[in-house]
Amino acid sequence: MRAFTTRILRVVLAALCLTFAFSGAAFAQDKLCGPGTGKPATGQPILVGSVVGKTGPDDFSAGALAAKAYFDCVNANGGIHGRPIQFLIEDDQWKPEVAGQVASKLVKDRGVVALVGNGSFVEMTVNAKLYEQENVAVVASACAVRECFEAKNIASTNQGPVPSNIAAVQYAVEKLGAKKVACIGLNIPSNGVWSCDLTNAWLKDRGLSGVSVLMDPGAPDANSAVLEAVASGADTILMSLPSGLAQAFLKAAQEQNLRDKYKWVAPTPLYKQGIPEAIGAYWGGKIYVAIELTPWDGGGPDAKRWLAVMDKYGKKTDPRDTFSQAGFVSANIFVDTLQKMDPKSINRANVTKALKAVKNFRTDLLCGPWYFGNADFHQPNHASQIVVIDKDGFKTKQGCFDPSGKYFDKIRAMEKAQHLTGN
Repeated sequence: MRAFTTRILRVVLAALCLTFAFSGAAFAQDKLCGPGTGKPATGQPILVGSVVGKTGPDDFSAGALAAKAYFDCVNANGGIHGRPIQFLIEDDQWKPEVAGQVASKLVKDRGVVALVGNGSFVEMTVNAKLYEQENVAVVASACAVRECFEAKNIASTNQGPVPSNIAAVQYAVEKLGAKKVACIGLNIPSNGVWSCDLTNAWLKDRGLSGVSVLMDPGAPDANSAVLEAVASGADTILMSLPSGLAQAFLKAAQEQNLRDKYKWVAPTPLYKQGIPEAIGAYWGGKIYVAIELTPWDGGGPDAKRWLAVMDKYGKKTDPRDTFSQAGFVSANIFVDTLQKMDPKSINRANVTKALKAVKNFRTDLLCGPWYFGNADFHQPNHASQIVVIDKDGFKTKQGCFDPSGKYFDKIRAMEKAQHLTGN
């Protein structure tokens, strides 16, 4: 009798363990994306757009691709109140006229309720006014121009060149002893000119100096830029360039064996898979990069969830980089916002209002809380980390820190006035 009772208890315990195992699996699925029903959304699609610079000097579509993977995951697990997200991605081809055309197509012709995951060197310069006039909110992921951060209806999960540049230079000054910095950028008024000017102003405020070396975006000449940087008398080189052009600049510098004559720093674009191998062992341990989100191998729940979603719903060829992380965060913000809305009220006006009300959004992929805010400028992500490019990868040199300086004073004052980052 005792043996029979023991067997019964074992069967019951095994059943309970199996139940808990299935519950755990369901919980894990819930945490991956959306409501976690495991059933595809079948209702009326919610139209969402994205404009990216894919075809051109560099590919800035990683954020939109990550957003798509997350939306696909959400659609497979219940959608937004049963409605799937139909995600429309357009390529601006790095051409202003194309950028205007595709944005108009999404906003006016297709009637998207919002744009998510945008990343471009040109499209915000062209379309910021359109987004404001049409009252459509943009949760971008790879902004690179001034208009992205000085517009009413655009807020990005990436930093853009100014905070990333200043963070890299602040590290160079405080840790490497930099005194004069040559900022290498593209001769685009709202990108290289703007970001290098503000970086130089940051240096000037500290009794140091900076000089801009600007490359023609239509026909960039890395060799000439290296020669101009050398002639400037700088002791530090800041490569504020897309990764492809930064690699060309480094190749030209290596040919002149300049590695040990300067301190080398860069903003986020050089934090990219394959860069250590591409630039070679010559540069190992010499280039310090300010990264805008946390490292790719971060052990936090959202860092793991990002990779799990990309592996299951993205393509193997989709980047797993900073801008992909930013696109994942942007998509999470959008979905979380709409899940809290009355499903009958999901239209552009209400979505814009709800997104602008987002504040104190926290994720382990960002060093600080994210918000949209209601202002003429938006810089919610401004805390950085520093990594060094080693011969076989990237190594963290400094954890999360908020750069100092006048550029950030206005931002912090707005955050405080609107209570955007409080607990």
